[in-house]
This record gives sequence, C-alpha cells and structure tokens, in this order.
Amino acid sequence: MRIARFAVGDEVGYGVVVDDATVGANGTAAAQPAGAAQPSDGGGGTGLSVSEIAGHPFAPGTDGPKLTGARYPIEDVRLLAPVLPSKIVAIGRNYAEHARELGNEIPAEPLIFLKPSTAVVGPGDAIVRPVELSKKVDFEGELAIVFGRLCRDVPPARVPEVIFGYTCANDVTARDLQAKDGQWTRAKSFDTFCPLGPWIETGHDPADVQLTTTVNGQVKQDSRTSLLIHHIPALVSYVTAVMTMLPGDVLLTGTPAGVGPLVAGDSVSVYVEGLGTLTNRVVDAS
Repeated sequence: MRIARFAVGDEVGYGVVVDDATVGANGTAAAQPAGAAQPSDGGGGTGLSVSEIAGHPFAPGTDGPKLTGARYPIEDVRLLAPVLPSKIVAIGRNYAEHARELGNEIPAEPLIFLKPSTAVVGPGDAIVRPVELSKKVDFEGELAIVFGRLCRDVPPARVPEVIFGYTCANDVTARDLQAKDGQWTRAKSFDTFCPLGPWIETGHDPADVQLTTTVNGQVKQDSRTSLLIHHIPALVSYVTAVMTMLPGDVLLTGTPAGVGPLVAGDSVSVYVEGLGTLTNRVVDAS
C-alpha cells in the first residue's frame, strides 16, 4: 500500500495512492499491489489517484487506514514529503564501492550520523545549494526506512514489526564541508538537504531491489540493495540500541558508488525498484 502526504489548496492530509483501474464500481479504492509499475516522474503519472485517509496513518490502535470517500486525480494534488520525522538517522559508507570511491575504509560497524528534520523536502521541491558556504554539493540516492512505532533495543528478528514502510531519499551533502570539518553535521544539515518521497510503500521487500540515481536523465548511480554492507535488520537493531525511534522517524540506509556534484538547473531523480521515483530540481541560494 502506498501512503502519500499531499496538499489540495490549503488543506494537507494523507491518502492511499491507487491505480484507477483498481477502483470498483462502488467507488471504493483498493491499494495498488506492491511492486506494481511506478510513474517515472514520482507522482505525475496518469491513471493514479489519491484516496484521502481519515486521521493520521501512524495513529495507534487503528486497523489500517479508513478512507473518507474523497478521491483526487494525482495531477490535481501536490505531493509533499510523505512524513515529517522528529529525526533522520543516516548510515555512512554502507556500500563498499562508495567507501572506496571516496578513499575510505569499509566500517566494521554501521557508521551513523544525524540530519535535522528541517532538511526534509518533498518531491518536486528545490534543493538549494548554499553557494556562499559550499562549492561542491553532491547527490546521494538512498533507500529510506520509515518507522511506524516507538521502539528501542529491537532485536533483528523483530525489526519488521517496527517498520511502517519504505521511501526514496536523497542524502544531499556539501562534500567540501564534510572534508573540511572532519565531522559531518554541517555538510549534511542544510535546509532542503533531505528530499523524501514520493510516498511510503508499506508492502515492500527491500532485500534486493535496484537503486538508480539520474541527473538530467543520465544514470549516475546504479546498484542493488543486496550490496548493502550492513542490511536492514542489523541497521535497525544497531540504531535502536543507541536511541529511541519514534513513529515517522526515518533511517537512511546508505548510498552506492557514483555520487557526484549538482549545479543550478539540474534535475536529480532517485529511483528505488518497487517504490517509485523522487525528483527534485536544483537552485542556488539567492
């Protein structure tokens, strides 16, 4: 099931993204199966609708989303970042070839860092390069985990119980500041440096799926999640041994080889097989 956060006029809500072909004669929308074809532009594909959910998808004690009956063609809504997390935990150097391309050793344990919630933007939003402070802003396409419940000290076998779903992410990084500072907070934390979207897929098996990043239509990263050094059960268990994760919090699982710079006017897209495509434009700070 695809859960989107969207705006219609001044109203913001959550909805289930459905294929119009699956809507019955009575108007009831059924969720599109996991792994079905995704629109390449991350939300503007024809034949998709958003069926509004009553309340919040993370509300405790619910038996799944309840539809209000309102349904909008997807081209008539604005897709927003699918979640507003209290924090984003990210994993560095979690693909061997990416570690090597930057001249780094492969970490024996997951290398974790934080991005602030204020870095989050949604599909179609601008990535703003802070040109007064950084001369090299890189893309990093990633698979992102969205937590569905408060959790701490989760054993690997129980990790599926705490995951709400998955989405696409771009861990935008001021690479020159990362090297200059020696630690990563400033380089990873600028506003707009964490695009998420286009929606959350709750019925997804991310163990071995394609992850591709393109810039202006040219493939820059092309890998598979099976090449993660530390896989999802281990990552979630490791992170929750350190800190409590709240419903809606996000864990970025790492980026494959092929990272590179963005300039104003670029269009960068992160595709994860079975999830869809997250596309953002790049502008310079004025």
